[in-house]
Amino acid sequence: MSHLCQSLSIERLGSRGEGIARGENGLIFIPYALPGEKVIAEIEGSRGSLIEVIEPSRARISPSCAYFFQCGGCAVQMLKASSYANWKRDLVIKALQHSGLEPDVGELVDAHGEGRRRATFHARYPQGRAQLGYTRMRSHAIVEIESCPVLAPAMGIALTAARALAQALVSSGKPLDILVTATQAGLDIDLKGHGPLSGLQVSELVRIAEAHDLARLSHHGTVLITRRPPLLVMGKALLVPPPGAFLQATEKGEAELAAGVLAWLAGAGRVADLFSGVGTFALRLAELARVAAFDLDEAALQALAKAAKGPGFKDVRVARRDLFKSPLSTSELNSFEAVVFDPPRTGALAQARALAEAQVPMVVAVSCNAESFARDAAILCAGGYELLGLTPIDQFRHTPHVEILAGFRRTIKSGRKRRLLG
Repeated sequence: MSHLCQSLSIERLGSRGEGIARGENGLIFIPYALPGEKVIAEIEGSRGSLIEVIEPSRARISPSCAYFFQCGGCAVQMLKASSYANWKRDLVIKALQHSGLEPDVGELVDAHGEGRRRATFHARYPQGRAQLGYTRMRSHAIVEIESCPVLAPAMGIALTAARALAQALVSSGKPLDILVTATQAGLDIDLKGHGPLSGLQVSELVRIAEAHDLARLSHHGTVLITRRPPLLVMGKALLVPPPGAFLQATEKGEAELAAGVLAWLAGAGRVADLFSGVGTFALRLAELARVAAFDLDEAALQALAKAAKGPGFKDVRVARRDLFKSPLSTSELNSFEAVVFDPPRTGALAQARALAEAQVPMVVAVSCNAESFARDAAILCAGGYELLGLTPIDQFRHTPHVEILAGFRRTIKSGRKRRLLG
């Protein structure tokens, strides 16, 4: 397909942070372009590459990172803070409107804090040398980086340690993903993508872990060395997560979400935490209520249960459950005074349908995807719940990703609602 350069006017900013223009054959998506700008872009089908900004937007600012325009990790560093906050909040509003909902949406909460406490670096091996960094926009190619301004200070040696580990496995030539998490005890690193390790490779990786003072190093979840337990503080609990466990990206983001969940569920005596993971909400709720935590990840549940054995917690029960295939039933749900659910990006379709049929007085939804949240919220509202309030929370600064915290209260019994709709 031939490429050609065109002068285009940017109409709006899309859900991925790309400027959207209208071309002869339809919409064209141009990274790094802003609404109101006139640009020159190289066009290939519906995609454009920014060549020059002829008339810049008043909202355009200088990006803070030297790798911006190359690295695909951030999308909108060139957008001033007020315009950025409005755009991110609008992503949630538009998703809700698409599902027929128009609730009051709070202002965007900045939860970047000190920065991200976890990151995944990618390693590739052209010409037998470890190339480490993030991927380019719309590409699997690697942008090598020496620093990243969105990382928390506790991640200070993350890139240095990751590069050394990647170089140790250069002989395999296999693409490698290196997940680094900052903990109270130091960095916790899990390697993914490499096949079985030889004894010599394990010895070299352990040597590097010691040289860089890592707390723990694992390979596809199998621990190679634990020099110190990688502790995380969650409320009153001290948690040792399993290797590679899901965590909120920033400490501030976790604190904002947890505080919101606790506020919505104040006074509930028995709570179900669905898609609980290692217990971001369950461990804090367990200081005040009896909690049943459900998740598919057995290792995460065991870490949660162990952390909840300390003093100051009420009864905590964990159960392994695939909530996509086997959501809690109406009768199971009705034994709880409140439910919180925090599913993966695909949402909680089956569980939302079950909740819509149940009589749980209070439901709190946490989500990292506006579209799947809007779909699930519409199901709850159609089942007789009222969406009381919604807060967008930003812990992935300069990206299109936004967290959502929302409270629902049952106002109409499910059977009555069905009759009214029928």
